[in-house]
Amino acid sequence: MPTRFLNAVFFWLVIVAATVLLGVLYAYLFIGGEFIMGSITYALFCGVPIILFRLGFPGSRFHSWLKRQTTPVYFAISLVATFLLVNLGYMLGSVVVHATGLIPGDWQSLETLPTDVFLYTLAGSGLMVFLLQVRELLGRRVFISLITGRYRNPVEEERVFLFLDLVDSVSYAEARGDRETLRLLAALYAMMDPHVRRHGGAVDDYIGDAAMITWPLDKGLKRGACIHCVFDIMEDIARHEARWQRQHGRVPRLRAALHAGPVVTGEVGIDHRKITYFGNTVNIAARLEHLAKELNERVVISSDLIDRLALPRGMQAVDLGEHLVKGRAQPVRLYGLSRLSGYTGGRPGRARLKGLRGAAIQAEM
Repeated sequence: MPTRFLNAVFFWLVIVAATVLLGVLYAYLFIGGEFIMGSITYALFCGVPIILFRLGFPGSRFHSWLKRQTTPVYFAISLVATFLLVNLGYMLGSVVVHATGLIPGDWQSLETLPTDVFLYTLAGSGLMVFLLQVRELLGRRVFISLITGRYRNPVEEERVFLFLDLVDSVSYAEARGDRETLRLLAALYAMMDPHVRRHGGAVDDYIGDAAMITWPLDKGLKRGACIHCVFDIMEDIARHEARWQRQHGRVPRLRAALHAGPVVTGEVGIDHRKITYFGNTVNIAARLEHLAKELNERVVISSDLIDRLALPRGMQAVDLGEHLVKGRAQPVRLYGLSRLSGYTGGRPGRARLKGLRGAAIQAEM
């Protein structure tokens, strides 16, 4: 069963469990511990719609429009939507409660939304939404790691790193201004996120016009996930060239470098706590992206990484030879990666790597 599906199931199980807990808490705080099942029913019908709204219902187009509004308009519409959703949820919950007899009372008293229920639902769902927003802000994996304390003590591990850089961002900023450049970067990073999550990675940081993405070694290697992630992002841009041109006056061009190796991972900071990766592996990955510019390559991958994975079907790697990189005594052998036309992923093939400069390598069909 796909990991993504299992993660989604686990996520919604946690949401439902937290909502049930809010219902039980309401029963003990306001009605002396009675009618617990009725309180849980109301909690589910009132709370889940608000969480769905905050997570993107009824659609990304509506929420994109909403976020473009001024702050007062944004909060006014959000409050009205929340009020309507709670009322609708309460009415539907009343149908269930009345039909099953979970809470005694006449129909009219059950379908009238009490003020304390509305305020409690608003506070409870608001807390859950706040935690979800913190989770998105920090990154899903980082959030879980911070909560569990996995990296409270430094851990030695091997990871895959991907550096993605926006080409010619300086000239774009000079022509369009810093504000428009930031809008472009925000749209670009928002587009990247679903691809990164789908391939099991995590965005560690945005460094100006570059993004640093990472995987535990086994997840990055599995089915060539780290490679597919790069090309899925680039092909997403290509599919929507007209929209990028219309909205930002330019179609973004990216340059990427992939590398893997040992790092020490740990929590740092006090006021702003985060998980950081320390070691030459990170530095070399960043420098390989600059080397890709010198070699005029869109995507480069080190031999340290490509020797460990099965090159996905439809991928071609061209040996670019060995290059000295600051911070490493031994030269790094690099390969230029490209995806053959007509391929959009699939199972990995077996890559036969040759050590001759300029030799083309591609996964067996």
